[in-house]
Order: sequence, then C-alpha cells, then structure tokens
Amino acid sequence: MTRQTYFIADLHLSENRPDITAAFFKFLHSHIAPQKVDALYILGDFFEVWVGDDYVSELSAAVAEQLKAVNNLGIPIYFVHGNRDFIMREKYANMAGMTLLDEQTVIDLYGTPTVILHGDEMCTQDIEYQKFRQKSRGWWWPKLMLAMPLWYRKKIARNAREKSKQSQAGKALEILDVTEDAVLAMFEKHQVTNMIHGQTHRPNVHHYKQNGKTLTRTVLGDWYEQGSYLRATPEQQKLVHTPFK
Repeated sequence: MTRQTYFIADLHLSENRPDITAAFFKFLHSHIAPQKVDALYILGDFFEVWVGDDYVSELSAAVAEQLKAVNNLGIPIYFVHGNRDFIMREKYANMAGMTLLDEQTVIDLYGTPTVILHGDEMCTQDIEYQKFRQKSRGWWWPKLMLAMPLWYRKKIARNAREKSKQSQAGKALEILDVTEDAVLAMFEKHQVTNMIHGQTHRPNVHHYKQNGKTLTRTVLGDWYEQGSYLRATPEQQKLVHTPFK
C-alpha cells in the first residue's frame, strides 16, 4: 500500500458549523483511520477560537475523542498553532493524541526537507495584525490571558473575533495574503525547497526560482464550503477538495 501523509488547516471548528465538524469526522474515518497513513499534520486555525485548555466544550471533547482514536491506531498527529488557537497547550494535545510542534518546523517529507507552518507571519503587509501577533506570541501575553477567569477570556475572544471581522472587511485581499519577500525569506531561513502552510484560504501550488533552485509552496484550503487537504506520497503532493455531502 502506498505510503501517504495528510495536511489540513483552517477548519475553524465551532458549534455554529456542525457541517464542518461532520465533514472532518468523515475525513478521519474515510481517509486516515482505515489506511496506511504515516502522519496527519494540522497546521493551525483548527478551532474558530481557543480560550484555554481548561475549557472543554462538547465540541472540543468530541474532536479530541475522534483524534485520540486515530492516534491509538498508531497514526501520529502533529499540530502547529494558528492565529485562532495559539494558546492551545499540552493538556488538550495529550487528550487528543496530538504532538505540538514549533510554529515553523522542518520535516522530512519522503526525502524532501519541508517547512510547515500556519503562515500568518508571512502576511507582512497587514501591519495591524503583525503588531498583535508579535505581542500575543510573547512570553507574557498568553500567561496573562490564561490567568484570567474563563468567563472573561470568552468575552475577550468574542470581542476579538468581531474586531477582526471588521478589520478584515476594510482591507484589500492583497494585504491579507503572504508577500513574496516573506515567502522567499522563509525558504532561505530554513534552507528548504518545499513549504506547506494555511492561513490565506487560497489553496494553490506556487513555484519560484531562487539561486538556481525551484521552490514549491503549497497553500492549504479552508473548510468553509468543502473539505480540503494535501495528500503527500513519496511520488507526489496533491491538493484535494471534497464536497460536504
């Protein structure tokens, strides 16, 4: 049987979108659990919002149960934080059978060194967001947030989502996308020729030429209207979109 590894991102799981949760569970049951899968990588924004591991909702408990069942089959699951779930910690990761990775991690993908990340740090034209990102990824901000009462964190999360929606509505799509300079700098930083990320909701495969090398950047799709994943084998990488029904 062909060896294969799967990558997903930007599911934005929430109680308001049970269709996405159902599609994700179907994906696990049809593509991951019954096959010879080397690994599943979740590259951020898995949940619409994450207020702390101390809050286990009916949704997050069900998701953890499904993931743990897959992991118990011997399939490793890796998680890279996104901008929605960057304060997820080991408690929930252990509950779901996931291993947390650094926000930028280089893996050996069937002989090809590949950097995987959520990708929001490459959206450098969005100055307002980058300022928030720098603060929120610091050592003190997450600790301060997690020290606050749960009800207050929920309130902050609701307000932050509304503010984010309003902010994005007034920005050109180019500002919300990655910049080529940031992309090439990421390739150079990690000395790789292959990159996989999410964040922009613009699934595609991009190619660049740098120092005589061909660089490949694969952007994962979101799950708002359909399932979306990257299936990698020793021979190829293929973006796949599947309808919810």
